[in-house]
Amino acid sequence: PDTPVEAMLKYADQIDVALIMTVYPGKGGQSFIEHCMSKVRAIRAAYPNLDIEVDGGVKPQTIDMAAEAGANLIVSGSGVYKAKDMAENISIMQRSVEKFGNGKIDDELTPIRSDKE
Repeated sequence: PDTPVEAMLKYADQIDVALIMTVYPGKGGQSFIEHCMSKVRAIRAAYPNLDIEVDGGVKPQTIDMAAEAGANLIVSGSGVYKAKDMAENISIMQRSVEKFGNGKIDDELTPIRSDKE
């Protein structure tokens, strides 16, 4: 989270995926660091076709922020494994990335699933 986006941008034409950490590495269950979304927006503006992944604190309550900023790949640990309904959380996050990160319209989104199915 503390690495300036400029440190990555100078190499962006040489990478396949930009990973933005939205927590400090090393401990699960941390809170999503919202100010990291400015990095995602900067990368998306400069490289509209680059895959941008966010990792840390991603769950249904934070996924829209990440996807709307331009993330089209996510890592979610606690947002899945600590959920009351893992399938539902996964599908909610998948739909957000499909809609905001990948530009799908509502009719094209993956249906909401449930562990009960």
